[in-house]
Amino acid sequence: MAGALLAVQNVEVIYDEVILVLRGLSLDVPAGEIVALLGSNGAGKSTTLKAIAGLLPTEHGAVTDGTIDFDGTDLTHAEAADRVRRGVALVMEGRRVFEHLTVNENLIAGGYTRGSRADFDRVYGFLPRLAQLRGRVAGYLSGGEQQQLAIGRALMSNPRLLMLDEPSLGLAPRLVDEVFAIVARLNTELGLTALLVEQNARRALTIAHRGYVMETGRIVLSGTATELADNPDVKEFYLGLGEAGGRRSYRDVKHYTRRKRWL
Repeated sequence: MAGALLAVQNVEVIYDEVILVLRGLSLDVPAGEIVALLGSNGAGKSTTLKAIAGLLPTEHGAVTDGTIDFDGTDLTHAEAADRVRRGVALVMEGRRVFEHLTVNENLIAGGYTRGSRADFDRVYGFLPRLAQLRGRVAGYLSGGEQQQLAIGRALMSNPRLLMLDEPSLGLAPRLVDEVFAIVARLNTELGLTALLVEQNARRALTIAHRGYVMETGRIVLSGTATELADNPDVKEFYLGLGEAGGRRSYRDVKHYTRRKRWL
């Protein structure tokens, strides 16, 4: 896509030199948009984010083919810290806050490449709940508060691309709504570009501009959020809806013939 802030082209990822996880994956993230990356467990969504963030070496993984281009710069083999300095930030699955540190100390850790007063003011201004809790030890925060802290910590590097891995995981529905509202506000109010990995396809497509569907390490479907939400395959496998509009269980559809086209 012309003008994409992030362009991933034909990327192959192998773990432990033998396990092929991503198989020629390509996707684009236009500047100023929210892009949803959907798929079932094991499809390769988290690996995609780690490849973009430069975290694969910590898990004995490597990009063995293809390119990762960020705003015209090839980051395929760049160090993770260099990617952060260039504006790429990742909120990892499971929040992973530093539980023994306070909220403010967590933000200090997130701002290791910058950490200016303006960065703290921006994060606390955008996430006022964190400002109220700045002296609280992170391990005593609720799940929703920890997710806000994880997002705030990523914002401390003043990113241009914010990647989020399953931000709704383990949260009550009300808190899921709060987290998705924060992501939408980051986009509309700050103009922040986002790549969102989610199993909650229905919720993700309500805030995304466009999306991709992954199966077994490759992209099998792409389109605008509206197109994906209306697509019968997506309805069948990810929104839990049959062709007549009624909800169906995964057990009902797992052998559905449409899926054979994808695998």
